[in-house]
Amino acid sequence: GLIVRERRSSVDCLTLKKSNCKNCYKCIRYCPVKSIRFSGNQAYIIGNECIMCGQCFVVCPQDAKQIVDETEKVKVLLQEGNPVVVSLAPSFVANYEGVGIRAMKEALKKLGFYDAEETAVGATIVKNAYEEKLREQTQDVLISSCCHSVNLLIQKYFPEQLPNLADVLSPMQAHCQDIKQRIPNARTVFVGPCVAKKDEAQYYEGIVDAVLTFDELTAWLKAENVELEKQTDVDENSRARLFPTVGGILETMTEKPEGYTYMAVDVENCMAALKDIAAGKIHRCFVEMSACVGSCIGGPVMEKFHRTPVKDYLAVVRFAGKRDFSVKQPDAHELHKNFIPIARRLRPPTETEITEILRQMGKTKPSDELNCGSCGYDTCREKAIAVYHGKAEITMCLPYLEERAESFSDTVVRNTPNGLFVLNEKLEVQQINRAALKIMNLRDSSDVLGDGVVRIMDPKDFLQVLHTGRNIHNKRIYLAEYDKYVEETVLYDREYRLLVCILRDVTAEEIQREQKDRISRQTAEIADKVVDKQMRIVQEIASLLGETAAETKIALSKLKESISNDENL
Repeated sequence: GLIVRERRSSVDCLTLKKSNCKNCYKCIRYCPVKSIRFSGNQAYIIGNECIMCGQCFVVCPQDAKQIVDETEKVKVLLQEGNPVVVSLAPSFVANYEGVGIRAMKEALKKLGFYDAEETAVGATIVKNAYEEKLREQTQDVLISSCCHSVNLLIQKYFPEQLPNLADVLSPMQAHCQDIKQRIPNARTVFVGPCVAKKDEAQYYEGIVDAVLTFDELTAWLKAENVELEKQTDVDENSRARLFPTVGGILETMTEKPEGYTYMAVDVENCMAALKDIAAGKIHRCFVEMSACVGSCIGGPVMEKFHRTPVKDYLAVVRFAGKRDFSVKQPDAHELHKNFIPIARRLRPPTETEITEILRQMGKTKPSDELNCGSCGYDTCREKAIAVYHGKAEITMCLPYLEERAESFSDTVVRNTPNGLFVLNEKLEVQQINRAALKIMNLRDSSDVLGDGVVRIMDPKDFLQVLHTGRNIHNKRIYLAEYDKYVEETVLYDREYRLLVCILRDVTAEEIQREQKDRISRQTAEIADKVVDKQMRIVQEIASLLGETAAETKIALSKLKESISNDENL
């Protein structure tokens, strides 16, 4: 029977390699329900919000999202001795080009499986159950329940629509249940393009014992050197092979009771349709829903490696027959599947709380809310709500970070006492601050921006740095045109191909130094005059006293030298 155990986190089937997460927010942009949390520059999947669509796995550029591999689990099943039968999703014909069911059976038996059958057999059973429900005319709206991601979407985000969800097993479950009824002690393994099936098999125990994705099977076949033969099968009794395409359920149905409208929707259109149903805008309708673009042939594992929706669709259509598989239809109660709401426990923030978070993001008025989507959320308000719920960080806002960085750098550049300007490799002025304008007696930056530096300075030093790659540091030069002395530093940024010039105005220092030099020279001249005068007096005295003038001259010369040294200090 169907055993439903306690709901576990969907994270069990999807894991994250933290070291690979590069903080690009691509996964949150593509997640239809935004069930990803960012903390410490790392992405985390929120299990009780995730619908297991696998889009984060598909779009991650760093392969940071990984699907839990059940290959070893299946190998253990094979070793137990019971017959292990594969239920092979009908999309296999698109994944393995030119390979039919007989070739797949032969390859799987080489791996140790007892047998392999098409899940399309279960799809036929499910299709019959849908037709019976429509014939009863008891439901206003009936939503297909084949896609586990759609089921999770309704259970978690639209629980009020659960009465409209067909309470029927999925084709995977119906087929595996049928296998176990026909083959004593059989164990079942589903192989397909879907991550959600792993969660479905774990949650509803007793039907599907393990789930492999196509890439897991491909890796196993390669490891065992098992080649898939290129041979297709002709089977007119195989219309249910259309199930993995958009509208495939509708195509398979042999009778569509009158009074209903029949439609097929995928991805975001599912959410739009559910909102319309909730608003009472849709009545007397059968809605086929799938979470992937193109339905199962656009599944996350296939899309990761193939991305050929038209070719895949044609492969499935050409493989499908015109009539139904011959199946033994179980009683309705054997196919019954119970769906219960899955609480997410998120309290919506108040308008005041949203406004405060927007303020922290630098958005104080509606025009500040750019809704650029760079953070992964469609609007700034959605991002603010995610911040409130602890799913996002304020710093995830690219315009906010850019504005903050520019504001900080502009503050530094604007208020530094040193002149600063930036040139491109053509030596054209790209940026200039107030201090540089003052040094060069310029009224406004617009007077020089975009012009060659030759207009304001001799370009010789800039050409030297550009050609040699060697920076200039603290070179003292005189700007005759501005009557200014400056210490010039010229730096070349190879990454951004820019030249940065820093000018420290040392005019006052230079004037003060010249004044000191002038005073020193004047002092030395006065000392010379004093020495000469004293020499004459001393010589006269010496001649009278009979002393030698030479000793007195030496003493006075030393006195002069001492005076000059004191002045220089």
